[in-house]
Amino acid sequence: MLALNTYKGVVMALFDSKKLVLRIAVGVILGVTLGVFAPALGQEAGILGELFVGLLKAIAPMLVLVLVTSALANLQRTQTSRPAISLTVLLYLLGTVGAAVVALLLSLMFPQQLHLLSAVDGNPPGSVLAVLADVLKRMVDNPINALIEANFLACLVWGLLFGISFRSAPDNIRHALASVSERLTEIVRWIIQLAPVGIFGLVSVTVARVGIDALFDYVNLALLLVGAMVLVAFGVNGLIVALLTGKNPYPLILACLRDSGITAFFTRSSAANIPVNLALAERLGLPSSLYSVTIPVGATINMAGAAITITVLTLAAVNTLGIEVGFVSSLLLCVVAALAACGASGVPSGSLLLIPLACGLFGISADVAMQVVAVGFVISVVQDSAETALNSSTDVVFTATVSERLGLTREAD
Repeated sequence: MLALNTYKGVVMALFDSKKLVLRIAVGVILGVTLGVFAPALGQEAGILGELFVGLLKAIAPMLVLVLVTSALANLQRTQTSRPAISLTVLLYLLGTVGAAVVALLLSLMFPQQLHLLSAVDGNPPGSVLAVLADVLKRMVDNPINALIEANFLACLVWGLLFGISFRSAPDNIRHALASVSERLTEIVRWIIQLAPVGIFGLVSVTVARVGIDALFDYVNLALLLVGAMVLVAFGVNGLIVALLTGKNPYPLILACLRDSGITAFFTRSSAANIPVNLALAERLGLPSSLYSVTIPVGATINMAGAAITITVLTLAAVNTLGIEVGFVSSLLLCVVAALAACGASGVPSGSLLLIPLACGLFGISADVAMQVVAVGFVISVVQDSAETALNSSTDVVFTATVSERLGLTREAD
């Protein structure tokens, strides 16, 4: 009986959502071991990875449509400190676009390639006009067809239109949308809990087919992602703070990374870190009329780390498939990555599910794009933690910057 209880305790611990990072690491180790010492079994285990990718592929289009619709429909209207709030939101968007540009430049300087399970060629457009025409056509696709065909651009556009329309709907309708969004997010959490099993299958079949060298590409990819996030935290954010305040930005940035970033690194959820950021804003003496609005909004749309992830992994897929990236395509990628990042799900690794949206710009099929998402889950132990730390700490950095710029104090409340 004691042995049975001990066994049940171990199983429950392994499937505790708080130990997801540990379980992913165990999945990677077991996958490498199986792929190296039993290649035949490693290839058979690949079915687990395919099932995991299939679940992601099925849920991702609906996630984009519902999350964007619900977020816009339930966006709170407020008159409180409107200029300050507007400026903070503008900084959120500017920082997110800037992060995408940094990721683009670093990806061009240090191009990455991936080992995908199937060598499927992309279908790159032949000219600038073809790029724009293809984007416009997919943007106005039928919403039902967009869900079926995993047309993420159309899902995003229809989500924006539905969200704006439903803002004038009765409260019970908007609350129902929020409830649907919450339930869909819960399903995503269930799927992500299967990530260790899926990653085990993906790693084992990858190592069995192409050898242990494939993992070194993952290490390089993770280093590029983290390097871009560090550059944004100290470079882009530092420049924005210095220009607006005329002061040394690094005491504020370091304080926010210490008091907010470290917690976010381990929680891996901007939403879960909202109370931490609210407490930090109060300690910094910021007006509550400002941070009580900008901190929750920032947890939704201030997604510089997500923009980096989407851009880097998309360009890695582009390089792998040998697709040439032109200036216009690069510009479109930065814009789409920033917009997609603003709609990223609040669950851990939620930004990975929006990679197909950016991959679609280059004619990359949904099958290949979801394989890229799966690669992202392999490195998510590092990537998602660093991404959340950047996102969440920047919420307070920009809120404090606006407060300093406009001369707002707690007494102003």
